[in-house]
Amino acid sequence: MKALVWHGRNDVRIDNVPDPKIKEPTDVILKITSTAICGSDLHIVDGIVPTMEKGDILGHEFMGEVVEAGREVKKFKVGDRVVVPFTIACGNCEYCDDTLYSLCDNSNPNPEKAKANLGHSISGIFGYSHMLGGFDGGQAEYVRVPYADVGPIKVPSTLSDDQSLFLSDIFPTGYMAAENADIKRGDTVAIWGCGPVGQFAIQSAFMLGAERVIAIDSVKERLDMAKQHSRVELIRTTDRDDVYEKLMEMTNGKGPDSCIDAVGAEAHGDTFIGKAVDKTKEVLQLPMSRPYVLQQIMMSCKKAGTVSIPGVYIGMVNEIPFGAAMNKALTFKMGQTHVQRYLKPLLDKIDEGLIDPGFIITHRMKLDEAPKAYDLFKKKEDNCVKVVLTP
Repeated sequence: MKALVWHGRNDVRIDNVPDPKIKEPTDVILKITSTAICGSDLHIVDGIVPTMEKGDILGHEFMGEVVEAGREVKKFKVGDRVVVPFTIACGNCEYCDDTLYSLCDNSNPNPEKAKANLGHSISGIFGYSHMLGGFDGGQAEYVRVPYADVGPIKVPSTLSDDQSLFLSDIFPTGYMAAENADIKRGDTVAIWGCGPVGQFAIQSAFMLGAERVIAIDSVKERLDMAKQHSRVELIRTTDRDDVYEKLMEMTNGKGPDSCIDAVGAEAHGDTFIGKAVDKTKEVLQLPMSRPYVLQQIMMSCKKAGTVSIPGVYIGMVNEIPFGAAMNKALTFKMGQTHVQRYLKPLLDKIDEGLIDPGFIITHRMKLDEAPKAYDLFKKKEDNCVKVVLTP
């Protein structure tokens, strides 16, 4: 089959690779019908995700049709159309019992690599390094899905791929980010980043009762998309001083009740020091996460406010104003998304017409064009916000 394969930093290619096979009786094999490029995939391309190996198949946002099922699979049969969570969970450990699926004890076959890099093992993740299981991803023609009865959800024939695909990651991630922000009716929520997760965090914050949502970004097409699909207020700059001053002005000096970091590890700095750190990281290929959004959030959030972090961080984060966070009594909530927890309720919202997640798509390309699509997405060319690939 054809698949998008990692060969090294800034080097991804379409290769011919062996078709996946059933390894465990709880597996299914999917024929991919739609797959997408996630912003966190760029962390892999940029070389800041450790334990990648040449030949790894990328991609963790995908859906498709069941073409083979293991003998112990009970929920699905050949021909079923399903969307798959990016997190892989066993369904039986203490974390799964508490619906903390991304912290699953059993789905990651490489716990020692995870512990060496993260301190503890967490769940396996499709197409996202060997510390997270070394599972083949879904930017391919076919993929093996472990623990099939725990992860995927059947998609009704009334919903298109465009409506359903983003249940795999970015819609639940944006929703959990808003949920973690502890939004109370009437609150003001500030969201850094209007990329795909940010877009769904904006939508979800309003769903959960926010009176005002303020979105911060400097990319015009992202800001315009957010405004087109909601009543969000915009700050069209990422300059540290400007963002702080505008937020204080918009909240009468109080600061937002909750702040969401939908940017993560590769935020861009606006100071000389920030640019120097970015350049050093680029030259030395260091797995450094950039602190610029966290810096702004810790200074801007109101006293006793809540900070939600869905943005992915890798390795160390230096130069954050932790004293401000401590003295202002900020609460932090973060983590990989417990996607399985949200699949049914969010599928119901789509089915009821409360949201159509397909609004996020700006580009459709064939799987063969995936390297070009990555380049387009990374460079933010041609007003690219979200790319969907079809085999």
